[in-house]
Amino acid sequence: TRKGCLAVIPSSVDKIHTTRSPHFLGLSGQDGNLWLRSHYGKDVIVGVLDTGIWPESESFHDGGLEPVPSKWKGTCESGEMFDSSHCNKKIIGARYFFKGYEATYGRLGKSEYKSARDNEGHGTHTAATVAGSPVEGANFSGFANGTATGMAPQARLAIYKVLWGRGRGDGTDIAAAMEKAVADGVDIISLSLGGSDRPFFQDPKAIIAFKAMEKGVFVSAAAGNDGPFPYTVSNTAPWMTTVGASTVDREFPGPVMLGNMETYRGTSLLYRAKPGHIV
Repeated sequence: TRKGCLAVIPSSVDKIHTTRSPHFLGLSGQDGNLWLRSHYGKDVIVGVLDTGIWPESESFHDGGLEPVPSKWKGTCESGEMFDSSHCNKKIIGARYFFKGYEATYGRLGKSEYKSARDNEGHGTHTAATVAGSPVEGANFSGFANGTATGMAPQARLAIYKVLWGRGRGDGTDIAAAMEKAVADGVDIISLSLGGSDRPFFQDPKAIIAFKAMEKGVFVSAAAGNDGPFPYTVSNTAPWMTTVGASTVDREFPGPVMLGNMETYRGTSLLYRAKPGHIV
């Protein structure tokens, strides 16, 4: 035995798992108005463990935000194409963890940013979904135009990059990041990642999530990309809130005109470009 060692667990692999959602969920309705009652998540610190962040996105502007909460103990780590200037009152911290990944898969590829900068996109997307600042005029090829905002637009973001090549992350890096997030002072840990389910006592995420729960940190995790068959949900520890998919009340219409001039309408993400425009 080694002093200070509680257990030795085999490492595991975890992988990565809308503008109108708040209104669709009734957050801004007149009865009770959950957004107002929760102050739009004001000064709640959300630790996002994912592929990093692209700080130049408009979703991370800090207009209208007050100074960084005094309880915050984290930092903004410098690295490739990322330094402290990329943090603000919205992105209040950023760290990256890769030693476990390199021990399992070898050195990071040349296309990777060895920093908290996101070169995959998933982490930027999830961070904006959680706590993105309002962005007016957001649309997809002219569809669904409106103001895009995160579910808690007044919350702060602490970024922990733990997923690398092809959206994979090593369990040791994820566990280390979760521990650091708790020490930094986050209120919530967001995990849009997961792997094959395993007993809780052998799952680093579940173990650290339990410790986080004991310290008052709320842990939210994705249910995964598999299903809808039995035993396909991941992140099932009872002290974590596991979130699955839902529906939305909008569509991206795409009309098709046949040779007989009849038009059929369906859902399509076909980009409507001008003639001669390269897509």
